[in-house]
Amino acid sequence: MKYLHTMIRVKDLDASMHFYCDVLGLKEVKRYDSEKGRFSLIYLAAPDDLETAKISYTPTIELTYNWDSEDYQGGRNFGHLAFAVDDIYASCQKLQDAGVTINRPPRDGHMAFVRSPDQISIELLQRGEALDPQEPWLSMPNTGEW
Repeated sequence: MKYLHTMIRVKDLDASMHFYCDVLGLKEVKRYDSEKGRFSLIYLAAPDDLETAKISYTPTIELTYNWDSEDYQGGRNFGHLAFAVDDIYASCQKLQDAGVTINRPPRDGHMAFVRSPDQISIELLQRGEALDPQEPWLSMPNTGEW
């Protein structure tokens, strides 16, 4: 498993960029703007991680800015921790066998979400290309929030 990023939703992108980059000293390594989804993703790295982050975009903080105003309640501004795994199906099976609910099953062979005992959302991403969709994951519905 490899640590990828932590996602934080921000209300004011300019103020957040000022804080994280100008004040804290993080550096922007990647930006994605989605006209259709009406959001921006900005990946920031600490100076000591900059060279690695320029290549793999890890380890980073992902600032998510939704263009439409939203009031984040109940910790919704903190998004998730993300980890790359070698086999998303085996990882989810191991978690499920340990009693962990798979909140967003890996129906696409690429992405799944679970929650920690403290309800922190954790994203699991298939390392490399997505695996071929397979049961029981393909038919498994979402459970709760992720």
